[in-house]
Amino acid sequence: MPRSGEEARRRLQQAALELYAEHGFDRTTTAEIAARAGVTERTFFRHFPDKREVLFDGEAALRADLTRSVADAPDGLPPLDVLIRAFRKAGRIVERNRPFAEPRLAVIAATPALRERDLAKAAAMADALAAALRERGVDDRLAALAAHVGWITFHHAAGAWIEEAARSLDEHLDEAFADLRALSVETSG
Repeated sequence: MPRSGEEARRRLQQAALELYAEHGFDRTTTAEIAARAGVTERTFFRHFPDKREVLFDGEAALRADLTRSVADAPDGLPPLDVLIRAFRKAGRIVERNRPFAEPRLAVIAATPALRERDLAKAAAMADALAAALRERGVDDRLAALAAHVGWITFHHAAGAWIEEAARSLDEHLDEAFADLRALSVETSG
């Protein structure tokens, strides 16, 4: 039996990932996850409201960290630069969770209901970032655009980092945001 709540939470997450990979998300029950983790089903529900949330744990903490970083950024930075600073800081959390992130993405990609949930969580994250930018005085329209494009770019960089871990997440962030900026540069033919 896990001795701490955090240890139980980690074991539940690991058990869920293993079972989702073995049997698929839809055919895995919370009772099976709890049994594999060595805890009761009641303990599962103390940590997670449902079996989907095992895969999205930490999202609220990440959102809080990102919005705090946006608020704390130096004055005078353009919105995308504010977001890049925030994403770099949050990237440390992502890097620590790499053993969980890689199989998590595979499970989400293989499960339509989880892809839908992931999109809803992404929209909520972008909305929170937009609100944080508005608090800094960024115009509503620009704040929303920067937040949504910025979050997608961060997500793209994190996915590239999962596929190519030889380079740091910061390197992938730099490349993704450079690519984003290059999209707006007119090329001559």
